[in-house]
Amino acid sequence: MSPPPDASSFSSDERGSRVACLLVPDLPLRAELRAHPELADTPFVVAAGNDARAEVIAVSPAAADAGVRARGSVTHARSVCRELRVRVLSPALEQATRQTLVDLALSFSPRAALADRSSWAFPCEAAVLLDATGLSHLYESERHFASALGARAEGLELPGFVALAGSRIVSHIAARCLARDDPTRNRKTVQIVPAGGEAGFLSPLPIDLLDPDDRLGQQLTRFGIHTVRDLLRLPRRALATRLGPEVLRIASLARGELHEPPLPEPVDLRILEAVDLEYPVDRTEPLLFVLRGLLSRLIERLTLRHLSCGPLDLELTLSGGGRDTRCIGVSAPTRDLRVLLRLISLSLETDLPEAPVEGVTLSTRGRPSRSDQLDLFRPRGPDPNDLDRTLSELESLCGAERVGAPGVADDHRPDAFTLRPFQPGAPRTGKPDGGGDQDGLVVRALRPPVAAEVRVDRGMPVSLRSAVSSGDVLHASGPWRTTGRWWSQEKRYALDHFDVQVSDGTVLRLCFDWHGHVWRVDGIYD
Repeated sequence: MSPPPDASSFSSDERGSRVACLLVPDLPLRAELRAHPELADTPFVVAAGNDARAEVIAVSPAAADAGVRARGSVTHARSVCRELRVRVLSPALEQATRQTLVDLALSFSPRAALADRSSWAFPCEAAVLLDATGLSHLYESERHFASALGARAEGLELPGFVALAGSRIVSHIAARCLARDDPTRNRKTVQIVPAGGEAGFLSPLPIDLLDPDDRLGQQLTRFGIHTVRDLLRLPRRALATRLGPEVLRIASLARGELHEPPLPEPVDLRILEAVDLEYPVDRTEPLLFVLRGLLSRLIERLTLRHLSCGPLDLELTLSGGGRDTRCIGVSAPTRDLRVLLRLISLSLETDLPEAPVEGVTLSTRGRPSRSDQLDLFRPRGPDPNDLDRTLSELESLCGAERVGAPGVADDHRPDAFTLRPFQPGAPRTGKPDGGGDQDGLVVRALRPPVAAEVRVDRGMPVSLRSAVSSGDVLHASGPWRTTGRWWSQEKRYALDHFDVQVSDGTVLRLCFDWHGHVWRVDGIYD
């Protein structure tokens, strides 16, 4: 008899819905390292406040090796390690890091949400849940997907544990079990719970992994209920009578009977990064240093969701309780850190904050990046994002009214034209009817026309001198007279056009203005 197949290699159609959980057990520590990577090898702790009696919430690996432990005071931690650095917990930075987990999950699945925050046994953890149904079409197995999810999280300096199961809560508990058994992350970081095996997986686990509240946890311990198996042996009615209705939810969860709504599909494309500064900043240079870090993390999250940065909303929390809010326009969606930082720098230089800055919040609504559909029969054109940036720079230099593609104006004047937004299109490679190469010359209009000195004999030009061509006229055709707007003294026109071939080999179009009595080179034939 052949051995049963690996449970992690079953397709989603055979297993039903699947939910993955990425759990980061020490989020305050990871949030600080994400914002301050220079602290990676430094012994430091994250404390609840800046006073000596503040509680230590998270401990870095270097501080843990020196003997510092969480739940103690800052004074005790400093007595253990003299080189210890203390970082105050930043709620804004922690919330931005939690949302980064959502962006990470959305880079794999269209449905994702943060797990509910624990207030008892797991106060420092952060977990994101994502719909993992249909993985057989993208990955060789569920274990390969879990490994890819964990590797991408580690690349974002958010290493954690990944678990897959048939429901949100079971996958969350499985990830908690990994974090409890291997807090140093030296062994197993992936857990796959087979479809239908949720109850068997939960039975031997400690009851505290189900995260009961303080009162219920103490009551369960008093009655000698230490594992999920012990809880399932008791009758439901007696449990509700003695421990209250809350225990029924825990029991339904342990049996796999708890109903869960499907994971939502996020529709808000706004991405926010924030940080609370340790000391007030009253100069532009250190503030730009902080903004560079915020922008780099913002762009990192936009890249995860395949979006580009739109207009930036900058909010500065000032000393004394004031706020400085400003919107920084972006002419075209971009992920160029240098360009965005320059725009913020110009905004700060022209309008300085009225007081020292204590906190910074930077947000934007992500916009889809433009893409170009390649053609099999012509070379690839410019990248749409680079083209937008180039057009924006030209508009800032020359003015928006002078940049665009020429179009035909609703006017009888021969040199009238209009500008429309530039959109690259396919080049013309044949006749309008689609057959063969197009014959004949193409005129390239010169705007503005080039002034010329022309000698005339019997109404026809015989020689000319200009910046584009000089010499005797070998052949000339014309004139073709165009008049209009005779009722307006300022806008009336009377023009004579000639097509001439000059002795230097140039074929061009001459124009004589009867009102100004001047000659101009109006265009060149290519």
